[in-house]
Amino acid sequence: MSEVKISAETRTEFGKGAARRIRRDSKVPGVLYGHGSDPLHLTLPGHDLLLALRTPNVLISLDIDGKTNELAIPKAVQRDAIKGFLEHVDLQLVKRGEKVTVEVPVHAEGELAAGGNLLEHVLNALPVEAEATHIPEAVTVSVEGLAAGASILAKDITLPKGTTLAVDEDAVVLQVLAAQAEEAPEGEAAEGEEAAEA
Repeated sequence: MSEVKISAETRTEFGKGAARRIRRDSKVPGVLYGHGSDPLHLTLPGHDLLLALRTPNVLISLDIDGKTNELAIPKAVQRDAIKGFLEHVDLQLVKRGEKVTVEVPVHAEGELAAGGNLLEHVLNALPVEAEATHIPEAVTVSVEGLAAGASILAKDITLPKGTTLAVDEDAVVLQVLAAQAEEAPEGEAAEGEEAAEA
């Protein structure tokens, strides 16, 4: 997993007015917390942060005021519900070699068995524990040939070395459902056909 370097500034202004001024300057207010230290309020460059957050569980190397360097992972990201821009970010302080619990996206690959079956993601992300500097970006699961009624449990997923499950191993991650055809009542079908002919 690669590190993304971002320069951050400590901030002393708080509240909605201060947050609006920060966002007007194309920056994002944030908080860095963890390891029993007091929360550190930061201002981060909006564009750089937006690019970094495209990678799930990205490891961010923060250059704070040009004085200190800290490693962090995003824990909570608030976006504007309509426009989608970043409003605020919570970052968790991590150390090299430290284990952290994160949710890793689950990607399915392959074709299900014939018959119009549907794949349901019971868990879109799999809770795992991994070293902060080696968090997997995603886990991939093969669903090739699975038929209705089949399911993939957390314990069935191959995890990268050094990564362990942080969820019950018997938790269902993916399941295959039979496609349900909707049958229209006989009278309605006939009316529909007549309308089509007209």
